[in-house]
Amino acid sequence: MSSRSERLQPAVDQAQRHQKDALQRLAEQQQKLAQAEQQMADLKRYRQDYSVSAGGLTVSALLNRQQFVERIDQAIAQQARTVERLQRQVDGARERWLQAHARENALDSVVERFRTQERQREDRREQSEVDERMQHRRRPAGTP
Repeated sequence: MSSRSERLQPAVDQAQRHQKDALQRLAEQQQKLAQAEQQMADLKRYRQDYSVSAGGLTVSALLNRQQFVERIDQAIAQQARTVERLQRQVDGARERWLQAHARENALDSVVERFRTQERQREDRREQSEVDERMQHRRRPAGTP
């Protein structure tokens, strides 16, 4: 018959896989967020650079430049929404990982407690056998 710790091991293994998968998804979401934040920073820097150099242009060139800056502003606003969405996804992935991690730790603790109990029972059984053997050796010959 298998011990309680052995019977729980498949659940522990599954919890470990689930935790690792959740951690991988969290890392992927964090990477996507970092890329989106970098892209937004690039857009803002480009807008800043573009709006600084406007000297000596005709009215039509200034209007074109203004329309282009507005398109950059729209791209920045769109990227900000993307960053917000990705941040929510990172937060959700982090929460799922924390839950998976907590479950894995809880199962590990239960299995470790069972193993400790099993070792203690085995130690007591072995000590009982040793004690019984010592009792048999001490009995004088001819006594039951």
